[in-house]
Amino acid sequence: MHKTPFLHASRIFPAIFAAAAMLLLAGCNFTITNLTPDTVPQNPSQIYTITASFHPESGRVETASITPRIIIDGRSYPMSKSNVNGDIWEFDYQLPAGRDRASYYFICNYRIEGQTDGRTTEVYSELQTMKIAGRYVIRSEATRAPVGSRVSVLGAGFSTADIVYFSATPTRTVFESPSSLSFFVPPVAPGQSYKLTVNGPAGSLDVGSFRVDAISFQVTPAAVVLRTGEQQALTFTIPQPAPAGGMLIDVTTDIAQSVIMPEVMVPAGSMSVTIPIQGGKPGAGSLFFRSSAGESSVSVTVTAK
Repeated sequence: MHKTPFLHASRIFPAIFAAAAMLLLAGCNFTITNLTPDTVPQNPSQIYTITASFHPESGRVETASITPRIIIDGRSYPMSKSNVNGDIWEFDYQLPAGRDRASYYFICNYRIEGQTDGRTTEVYSELQTMKIAGRYVIRSEATRAPVGSRVSVLGAGFSTADIVYFSATPTRTVFESPSSLSFFVPPVAPGQSYKLTVNGPAGSLDVGSFRVDAISFQVTPAAVVLRTGEQQALTFTIPQPAPAGGMLIDVTTDIAQSVIMPEVMVPAGSMSVTIPIQGGKPGAGSLFFRSSAGESSVSVTVTAK
């Protein structure tokens, strides 16, 4: 690994023009293929491996004479042969502080069999650019789950302003760290796949496709009668253990001032949860519960003390 200095314009620009001009002179005996992505994830060490294939197209090339180099930041460095394949060579580049991209190209010298004058043939690649991404998605913890499931998204560069979307539907999103978000699968139609994205002030990131499965739950008792200030227990039961992160059950009501109750969350690995419901102002209405298998309700009547 070689630590490189900051880019010096007076050194790299002549080299860039030389690379473009010499590319026209490359013969048909040799192919250079850059195997490094245009955009690579940022890492704490700021060291990035640049990889390329140097492949002789003709049996006339002396394999032992192939000598690849990389020109980066206006300086030339030898490349090391990879253990993966005989044609693949690599170079570990440490990006200088404050930089988020680098421009480079490859040069390779080789000899033709039977050549006795000691000279080598030299070929150049086109100019390449590598951009360092400080904000990206690695993967979603799951690619399918029922409504209410909590799912994590791993990546980098996340902020408290980021929101996970199911197509055009925003989700309840929890910022856990710059490398992790979690969201609750929203009450959308089951049996379908949705485009998952992370949207925020820094832009939109594609997470992939997510399928919503159907699941039902039961609520007991089916009716609640309370006096103001009085409490009663409601039990929610699902047919299978809640996934990692738990399962959030969406609850709404048409008598908001009459009902006082906490969030309904079935803990991970559990099949039921019991929560207290307390009477507020006198009134009559319902609690509505939504799941991917449909909706249900519990009637609620609150009377004065």
